[in-house]
Amino acid sequence: MPCLPCGSSPDPVHLTQRQRDVLAHLRKGLSNRAIAEALAIDVRTVESHVAHLLTKTGSRNRTQLAIWALTTGNSSDPMEDPSVDSGDV
Repeated sequence: MPCLPCGSSPDPVHLTQRQRDVLAHLRKGLSNRAIAEALAIDVRTVESHVAHLLTKTGSRNRTQLAIWALTTGNSSDPMEDPSVDSGDV
């Protein structure tokens, strides 16, 4: 594993809020169709987000992507984040 420059974050991947939303559902094992229904978006939009997430993270498949999300904490699941006020959800 290469060394990171001083001050660098070990997780330099920038995800949009919607990508984090998709990732939160994906890490729970939901299908693209179920994610689309949960987020009220088209399944093709979910497919696009998943493709971008795979590219951004260097993951080869959904399983690797879900593991990446769990190990880096990169997904937005307000129900699991104690720092999020339930009034904001």
